[in-house]
This record gives sequence, C-alpha cells and structure tokens, in this order.
Amino acid sequence: MSIRVVIAEDEAIIRLDLKETLEEEEYDVVGETGRGDKAIEMIRQLRPDLAILDIKMPGMDGLEVARLVNEERLCGVLILTAFSQREVVEQARDAGALAFLVKPFQKSDLIPAIEVAIGRFRELQNLTGEVDHLERQLETRKIIDRAKGLLIDNAGLKEQEAFSFIQRTAMSERTTMRDVAQRVLDGELRPS
Repeated sequence: MSIRVVIAEDEAIIRLDLKETLEEEEYDVVGETGRGDKAIEMIRQLRPDLAILDIKMPGMDGLEVARLVNEERLCGVLILTAFSQREVVEQARDAGALAFLVKPFQKSDLIPAIEVAIGRFRELQNLTGEVDHLERQLETRKIIDRAKGLLIDNAGLKEQEAFSFIQRTAMSERTTMRDVAQRVLDGELRPS
C-alpha cells in the first residue's frame, strides 16, 4: 500500500516538482493546493498519511494548518519553507510538524524527511492508542471501586464479597464488570 500525500505549496512550480518527485518514489499524491484553507479541507476529506505544507500560503498559513491537523490527529506534517531561522523551526515544531525542510531542497533530503514525519506520526498514533486504553482501564477501575464502596456501605458486604458479587454477576450475565458496577451505582442491581 503506497503512502498517501497532500501537498500544499503556493508556488506552482515547486508543487509540480514535489508531485513529480513523490510519484517517482511511488508515493500517492492524493491532493494538491496552493491555499492553506483548501489544504485543511483536503486533509480532512482525503485522510492522507502525510501533509507537506509550505508556511506562507494564502487563505491560512501552513503553521495554522499544521496546528489543526495536529489537534485533530489527521496525519503527519512536514513543513516546507524558505526560512531556516531558529524561531521559524520552533514555531513549526510547536504547531505539530514532525519534520522540517528548507527550500531549495534536494530529493535526497525530501525522502528521509517524509519517512521521519510518517514514522513519528505512527508512533504518536500508537502512543495515543495506549493512553486511551489506559484511561479506559483507569475509569473502569474507579467505577468498580465506587460500586464496591456502595455495596460495602449499603449491603453490609466486606470488600472481597463486594468484588466477588460484581465478578460473579458479570460472568453469569456474560457482561463486563464495568457494566455490572455501573448498574450497582445506578441502583439497578443489589445482592439478594
């Protein structure tokens, strides 16, 4: 499966050169524009693996597009610019750019920058997935603990008995302990 790319560069000749270079390297250029506002629309619609964004564009600058792409976790971002000042590099990093390339660039610089941006984005996606999973586990643990507390206070059970009640009910009803605990908290379930 080839890597899908959206190019947002206001200089048509650079955009064309980028597209040709990427296609030679077997990347799939799924969208291209010279405007930042169009770029964000394209990225949201086409869901590429990578967006290559020039900083200076009409409609919306590349840093603002990068910020939105990063907030919405849409794809990796490579910032392309004629400016290499430290301040610009820091702004790009803060906007969520995963790689940075200064114009004029060589093909030998472009491909590694693309691979770095895509690799970093995939790592971030994996970490985000792990964090989401851990947050769900923690939330489940809190719900079960609150339900145990309610069973201890209202049904006179010991902590282990409360836990066992939730666990046995979940197993016998073929549901999750979280669902059983929530029913206890909602007052729908009590030990008989």
